[in-house]
Amino acid sequence: MNNMQKGTLKKWNQEKGFGFISPENEKRDVFIHISALKNMSRPPIVGDVIFYQIHTESDSKYRAINASIKGVALIKPRKKKYTARRRKSSNSFSKLLFYILLIFIGLFFYNNFFKNNNSLVTTHSSVISNLPVIFTPKTIKHNFKCDGRQHCSQMNSKAEAIFFINNCPNTKMDGDHDGRPCENDSRF
Repeated sequence: MNNMQKGTLKKWNQEKGFGFISPENEKRDVFIHISALKNMSRPPIVGDVIFYQIHTESDSKYRAINASIKGVALIKPRKKKYTARRRKSSNSFSKLLFYILLIFIGLFFYNNFFKNNNSLVTTHSSVISNLPVIFTPKTIKHNFKCDGRQHCSQMNSKAEAIFFINNCPNTKMDGDHDGRPCENDSRF
């Protein structure tokens, strides 16, 4: 049944995309749908010689499958659906990269506008040292006052140094300007 058969197109309904083949070696006409003629460069015309395989339907009717038209060239299948899917997934990947970049930019600005406050880490420092750094806005008030001190050696705690660098003029405690004062002071 998988052998190629040969017949002549007897009827064709262009609007509905189906017709009937008069087989060369059979008495019964064979139904053919346009989907059986994949990648043909033109639609079939009554009188065309058709090569096909026969598939028997559940109601014992014959149907042509894997068909081609004699003398008509094949065209390469279009890849529109694949390209559209590829573009869509490429678009999704681009959006994902954009959002990741946006998050990193947001974190960068957050770190630069809100300074590190390690005064919250006073006990259990070995457990807490692996946690992310906690940042506090410049507007948080402490019991510290600007009194002209400018250097790390004049500070009593890291929290005091952070207060001074955020709120007092002319401090000289953040040499690399990363918002973390007294990084080289072993007392903190």
